[in-house]
Amino acid sequence: MFQRILVPIDVSDPEVAAKAVEDATALAKSYGSQLRLVAVVNPMVAVSPMEYIPQTTYDAVGEFERTEIAKIAATINLPKDRITSEVREGGTYPEVLAAAEAWKADLIVIGAHKRSMATYLLGSTAAAVVRHAKCPVLVLRGEEKAHIF
Repeated sequence: MFQRILVPIDVSDPEVAAKAVEDATALAKSYGSQLRLVAVVNPMVAVSPMEYIPQTTYDAVGEFERTEIAKIAATINLPKDRITSEVREGGTYPEVLAAAEAWKADLIVIGAHKRSMATYLLGSTAAAVVRHAKCPVLVLRGEEKAHIF
């Protein structure tokens, strides 16, 4: 039924990511699916025209996410040839949707926080993915409530 399962990972929120990976892995085992983990990094933008950001800083964007997503992939109990990962740069939900479309995912498994005033006022990535995805989306709510920083 599902041959390509995409799992967006927020490496800064490992508890929510762990639930999504766990359930996506169970589905992948059941259906013999490929699993792709994707993390999105927000682009680095100079705030002032006088600000200088060295090229080495731009080159390092996404390295932390690549390292963390590789650690998560290493814990998944599936044959390694069925697991891939990707780090994209841009807005979170548009990049998740672009990754799903480019890879031809037929299911997105995404973690989310419990509802709170923060998600009612600001919306959430999971909600935006559900609204705009061209394939089914499974949203797994964690125990922690979303908050405004």
